[in-house]
Amino acid sequence: MAIRHGELRQPELTLIQKIFQINWSMWLLVGLCVGVGLAMQFSAANGSWDPWASRQFSKYAVFAVAMLVLAVTDIRVVLRYAYVVYALNLMLLIFVEVKGAMGGGAMRWISIPFLGTFQPSETMKFVLVLALARYFHKLSYEDVGRVTYLITPALLIAAPMLLVLRQPDLGTAIVIAGGGAVMFILAGVRWWKFALIGGAIVASSPFIWGMLHDYQKRRILVLLNPESDPLNSGYHILQSKIAMGAGGISGRGFTKGSQSHLNFLPEKQTDFIFTMLAEEFGLLGCLVLMGLYLILMYYGFVVALRAKSQFGRLLAMGCMVTFSFYVFINIAMVMGVIPVVGLPLPLVSYGGSALMAVMLGFALIMNVYVHRDIRIGRQGDAGG
Repeated sequence: MAIRHGELRQPELTLIQKIFQINWSMWLLVGLCVGVGLAMQFSAANGSWDPWASRQFSKYAVFAVAMLVLAVTDIRVVLRYAYVVYALNLMLLIFVEVKGAMGGGAMRWISIPFLGTFQPSETMKFVLVLALARYFHKLSYEDVGRVTYLITPALLIAAPMLLVLRQPDLGTAIVIAGGGAVMFILAGVRWWKFALIGGAIVASSPFIWGMLHDYQKRRILVLLNPESDPLNSGYHILQSKIAMGAGGISGRGFTKGSQSHLNFLPEKQTDFIFTMLAEEFGLLGCLVLMGLYLILMYYGFVVALRAKSQFGRLLAMGCMVTFSFYVFINIAMVMGVIPVVGLPLPLVSYGGSALMAVMLGFALIMNVYVHRDIRIGRQGDAGG
């Protein structure tokens, strides 16, 4: 029996059906991770909600609702406006170059009246994944194998990466580059091309070294021997190691960490908040947080594998790998495995821009989950 055109089309979900389809477990896990961050920010302020925890909670409340709104938005609308969102975020990065706000010796923020400051480089980590997911969605496997089709996505990665490096923000630039490279791999780009790129990077390493700022070079040089510059470039990592070691198995107790509360530990509410967690709750506290992260990662990868559209698979997997990369860099940094690059711990560190960016990534994953059974053609239409 012949099947008439449109008979196999996926029925449209109503708003109520979409609400019931939301991955509430993921939404709650995100809230639990934020809760850990609020507790540590409370401790960092010596047992006070101000100035960090109260502000962070207010921002989380807004973003938590926004996550649900984005989760039920038609995935084809998300696909359609992916490039528009990317272009707007890129324009904000350019605006930082023109009229950015200084902070911590870098120009990374935009000052917005009545709203405070915003860091466009944070959201670009996940907006880039969104744009690349749309681009690779429309390509066939044969197209991905042609070098000419890879020029455009390479430029999509290079433009924000170079702008972020100029701020300067090496950590965020690494995450942007890493997330972009993962999208190439997920799309099916052959490994030998990455080998060529790797060889080119190695060959150009003297040029890259020359582009680094002096403080970035010092951080790399003191990585293996922080004691060589204990009061300057090696100070952060030495204090971090002392605090983590002092925590032991079960920690010194909530709000009782000496390194953080005597102000030996720098950036305790942002980049080094994992160190404060280790000092106050020990190895057990760190394992609990990492367990929450692993569950979130598991959920994200399962969502990607269940999606029936190429766009959904690439978007969910790309966002989750970027998040995983983000977590790894921060924890490795505070443990002294890699140089200090100034990257916050996702969902836990204080900072509205970083919190919004990570929750945006999870909102996109939740959107894929709600629309996991919808097949999307290369032109963005739903099919059977």
